[in-house]
Amino acid sequence: MPLEAVEARRLYRQVADQLRSLIDSGEYAVGSRLPTERELAEQLKVSRPTVREALIALEVEGRVRIRVGSGIYVIEPAEAAAPVPAAAVIEGPFELLRAREFLEGAIAEQAARMATKDDLARIDASLLAMEKVEHPGEASMIHDRAFHVAIAGSVGNAVLVRVVGELFDQRLNPYFAQLAHYFENPRTWRAALDEHRAVRDAIAVRDPGAARDAMRNHLARSQERFAQNFGVELAVAASDRNRMGRSAAAPSKPKRPPKKQAARSDVRRR
Repeated sequence: MPLEAVEARRLYRQVADQLRSLIDSGEYAVGSRLPTERELAEQLKVSRPTVREALIALEVEGRVRIRVGSGIYVIEPAEAAAPVPAAAVIEGPFELLRAREFLEGAIAEQAARMATKDDLARIDASLLAMEKVEHPGEASMIHDRAFHVAIAGSVGNAVLVRVVGELFDQRLNPYFAQLAHYFENPRTWRAALDEHRAVRDAIAVRDPGAARDAMRNHLARSQERFAQNFGVELAVAASDRNRMGRSAAAPSKPKRPPKKQAARSDVRRR
């Protein structure tokens, strides 16, 4: 059953649905390895982040397992798992980060114009708290959220405060949490802290353009961190090379020169 190109509507769910159908039909048997993200993206005519969102959704459903450095494998579901109903579908992690990049970039720009000393004090307090917690963990998420909400609060619009808080809270959805499980660690947290400080400093010196760019850069970098290679494609390529090498090798051992026969020939020549 060939893969079909998908329409630009909830792409990651369409990709997940197609892959699930192929698994259910036996096209990809339990224990088999799926094509790489790059191969799936090329076949489906979608971006690799969209494929990654689909694979994460299937992993949360218990249909595949991502083995870093090895591949994405079909697994036997613990029980018959039904796809998430369309009405309950949640946004993919990259969709959320792109939306936040657009929205919060504009908010940070306006915050640089409007933030008061009290606003800046709240932003600083959240940054200080972020520096003192371990990541990943619940406390780090609480203070990270407070930072973004404090910036939105400095604009003086309760709707924006609510929207920023709700978008941030989507990090708690199972797809986002599963993706973060692979890529968030103390090193990425330190990088994110530096990006937060750049936003804070631009707001403090009242530079709207720099504040906008710093916020957008932070959320773009977050997307890049979540899009890092699982180490799968290199492993698959190496496996393919090894398999091809084995098949190309001669099945029989190299023949040794017939020493005794050669010796008899020499005798006859004498």
